[in-house]
Amino acid sequence: MPKSKRAKVVHLSKTEKKGKEGTIKLFANVQECVNKYPYVFVFSVDNMRNTYLKDVRTRLSDSRLFFGKTKVMAKALGTDSSTESATGISALAPHLHGSVGLLFTPRPPQSIISYFDNFLPQDYARAGTPASRSFTLPAGTVYSRGGEIEEEEDVPLAHSIEPTLRKLGVPSRLVKGLIELGEEYTVCREGEVLGSGQTSLLKMFGVATAEFRVELRAYWTASTGDVAVLKAEGEEKGETEV
Repeated sequence: MPKSKRAKVVHLSKTEKKGKEGTIKLFANVQECVNKYPYVFVFSVDNMRNTYLKDVRTRLSDSRLFFGKTKVMAKALGTDSSTESATGISALAPHLHGSVGLLFTPRPPQSIISYFDNFLPQDYARAGTPASRSFTLPAGTVYSRGGEIEEEEDVPLAHSIEPTLRKLGVPSRLVKGLIELGEEYTVCREGEVLGSGQTSLLKMFGVATAEFRVELRAYWTASTGDVAVLKAEGEEKGETEV
């Protein structure tokens, strides 16, 4: 009788070894990049989506991007003048906490700043996140975009979807093959935490409210050893040098 794959034993020593090897590799890769690239940015991400982060890697193919263990990356850069891997780069360490990454690039800072200022793809919100705007379905015939565009440019929502709407809490009904609402229905209000039913409705009506945004916190310049702070926590975007 063949062995069940469900009963496969995984030794903890192997997983620990793999994790340690990954840490050592990340540390080595970061230090190698310090000596290779003239600029290093610390960045954070709002509304993280792996698809868009992959797009960034592709478009900045001449650069290296690391997103992960902040303590390892900070140690690789150095946390003070006695441990820093290059002059002045330890000033980036205080910015390496939370959901942040490192971008090593040969491109001038203004080019990188401009790129991310204009790279703001929209996506559908996920459950558990606050709504960035309110969305209400108008009374009357329900259209495929839920009132987001003019009725002349839209089409009525397919009648087969009406049972799904009711399951999601929308008080709809079928009238002569058309989905109708007796009164307007508020799907979500700005600022409230979205539930799975609300995010399903937003997606159904093509309402993308989540903006993938890369926030550049600070960058280091190899030629001068200076770190420019672009956005400190709780502050508006600006630029100061340390």
